[in-house]
Amino acid sequence: MIGPNWFACVMGTGIVATAAATLPVDVPGLRTFATLVWALAVVLLIAVTGALLRRGSWHAGDPVMVQFWGAPPMALMTVGAGTLLLGRDLVGQPAAVAADLVLWGTGTALGLAVAVAVPYRMMTGTPAEPDAAFGGWLMPVVPPMVSAATGALLVRHVPFPRELLLGCYALAGISLFAAVVVITQIWARLVRHPGGAARSVPTLWIVLGPLGQSVTAFHLLGRSAEGVLDEPYATGAQVIALLYGVPALGFAFFWAALAGAITLRTARAGLPFSLTWWSFTFPVGTVVTGTSGMAVRSGSPALALLALLLYGCLLATWAVVAVRTGRGIRRGDLMYSPRALRRSTLTG
Repeated sequence: MIGPNWFACVMGTGIVATAAATLPVDVPGLRTFATLVWALAVVLLIAVTGALLRRGSWHAGDPVMVQFWGAPPMALMTVGAGTLLLGRDLVGQPAAVAADLVLWGTGTALGLAVAVAVPYRMMTGTPAEPDAAFGGWLMPVVPPMVSAATGALLVRHVPFPRELLLGCYALAGISLFAAVVVITQIWARLVRHPGGAARSVPTLWIVLGPLGQSVTAFHLLGRSAEGVLDEPYATGAQVIALLYGVPALGFAFFWAALAGAITLRTARAGLPFSLTWWSFTFPVGTVVTGTSGMAVRSGSPALALLALLLYGCLLATWAVVAVRTGRGIRRGDLMYSPRALRRSTLTG
């Protein structure tokens, strides 16, 4: 059964392409490879969207699966950003800008709707269990941050750059503060209710998503503010990008160490493959783009090398998860019913 969680494979594939395009080092052949991966992400977006519309399940009544409605808008915007960064070599700049505007606008509207509707449903529906918080709770509130980061790329291409820039800062604020609230609940659950379903462990890596994407967003917004905002705000945007970005990256690496230790501990007992493994890709990819941004902004060779090493890890992880997903589709292992999928997520 196709559900919104399937868009995670579009996000994970798309970020491999966009992260390559933003690396602070020039690797021969990498742009060609990234363009091919972006084209694959386009095909996946079309295929998953078509499958969802034809025979998918909306999961509106499932408290676990409804969280993953944050994936479709992020998939749209990730592919849109790749179109502007890489697809322009194939379709030309005007067409790339037009396509990105459509995908960004659609993804932003859907993302804002999800960011309000899903938390509202949680606040007014059946109360969650004390140990219910998991990384998937971040999925509905991360799309506005993706809107901020990808929208920054469009600031120079629209007739209302100031309004778009300020709007992107507002979108970043929505996601950042909401993510902080959710991350504290995930931390509390891990401390008070250790263990949990093995299948949900990969979702701990989703925490890296709002962290890495916020670093990327403030970096790109700071760069776009030059010539758009008056002084001292344009310079202030540049200052905030670095002084926020480096500490946020520090916490991202700290969380990666915790999530990595928990993942390894779980893997020793058995970590069954599921679509939650895509949580190892997109969130890590945002840390790559954030690290690349800080490397460019600070001129640090160490950060540039770190970005390259992280991208290597991202690429290897994406290859493993993509192959396992293809194998699961061929065998039919990933085609759960909504009830079975929810049960496997909760019980492992």
